[in-house]
Amino acid sequence: MQYEEFLQSKQRVNNPVGFDCIPSNEYLFDFQRDITKWALKKGKAAMFLDTGLGKTIIQLSWSDEICKHTNGKVLILAPLAVSKQTVREGLKFGIEVTICRSQQDVKKGINITNYEMLEHFNPNEFDGIVLDESSIIKSFAGKTTQQMLDLFKFVEYKLACTATPAPNDYEELGNHAEFLGVMTRSEMLATFFVHDSGDTAKWRLKGHAESEFWKWIASWAMVVKNPEDLGYDGSKYKLPQLSIQTHYVESPTNEDMFITLPAQTLEERREARKESLGDRVNKAVELVHGMENCLIWCDYNDESTALSKSIPGAVEVKGADTPEHKENALIGFAIGDVKYLVTKPKIAGFGMNWQNCNNIIFCGLSDSYERFYQAIRRCYRFGQIKEVNVHVIISEKEESVLANVKRKEELAQQMSSNMVALTSEILKNEIRNTTRNAIEYTPQHEIQLPAWLMEVS
Repeated sequence: MQYEEFLQSKQRVNNPVGFDCIPSNEYLFDFQRDITKWALKKGKAAMFLDTGLGKTIIQLSWSDEICKHTNGKVLILAPLAVSKQTVREGLKFGIEVTICRSQQDVKKGINITNYEMLEHFNPNEFDGIVLDESSIIKSFAGKTTQQMLDLFKFVEYKLACTATPAPNDYEELGNHAEFLGVMTRSEMLATFFVHDSGDTAKWRLKGHAESEFWKWIASWAMVVKNPEDLGYDGSKYKLPQLSIQTHYVESPTNEDMFITLPAQTLEERREARKESLGDRVNKAVELVHGMENCLIWCDYNDESTALSKSIPGAVEVKGADTPEHKENALIGFAIGDVKYLVTKPKIAGFGMNWQNCNNIIFCGLSDSYERFYQAIRRCYRFGQIKEVNVHVIISEKEESVLANVKRKEELAQQMSSNMVALTSEILKNEIRNTTRNAIEYTPQHEIQLPAWLMEVS
């Protein structure tokens, strides 16, 4: 074996298992059509597209073409309330989607259900599976995530759709790769990563493997923050201004201290949040006054209860509510029937499109940057035409929580930019290889061969 052949044998790529198809839906933009065509060619692919780039129409068009190709069925798994939203979007795009609660409700074509209803379906009955807001699978218990990976292991066509995942969350990337059948998470870690400083919970890319890793990612995942990343016109995908203001409420000082010291331990942070509840709720009520609508985020039941009781007209959505109440409230906020919505990021932080609202309040803050980012992106997404105002209400003792979130934000933005930069050129080539540009030509004049050429012949 020659050295060049040895190097070729070490390369990790994902071979296409799909089919050539030009998506027929007339509502697809140029970049959406080409991305959909690329995913159909791959057969098993991930869409890491930023919020508002059209994941819904892409996954519906992909599913529609799969159903036409197989004359079979596709199942879309989505967060709660996103199912109804997707059906509404499908009607707008001319694609029929059936909401299902069990296998008995399934029809030929595209079907959709909530992740929580998964156990009521037979995966062997479907030709294709779509995970909408697929990053949500990492928030499930490990057993549930593994169950999902096992259930759909032999489904022929697969698509995973989410906003650009946290680039340093390699477990999330590994879960996606395993779901698509590209490589198991453990294989991915062994191939491209090493333990960081002996801590088996932390992984970092091998120095020489970085370019190969992102080349491998680009062989099965489309990573896009803006259509410009792939060479398309992205002028329509410029977001309005985002304003984030922090409002501090006073924290009582210790008798022995002249100043308020920030809470450091988890127990201290919980205690600081508990003792500032009343002041934070009062501040939220003050801010909501005069707003046309507002999305109010919290993390604990006592915060949710206090906010909903104190804000006139507020509708509360909590974990113990029935699925019907949750769906009606979340959809009601989307269409303007609900003015003030109080809920938690872990309940409604994924999937919902609320560009109709440009006011957001966090009545407290957790250390999770991803929840903070996703919660803001329900309103601050492509299609939003107004400046989005975000108000973060915390006590003075919780300043360390805010600092931690800001640190994670800077790291995520830097690594996300690197991820797009490292994959964009590869994906441009991938798109070109699956896209045929043809210019129609209609002749207007009859060709006349010159006399000298006629004589020669």
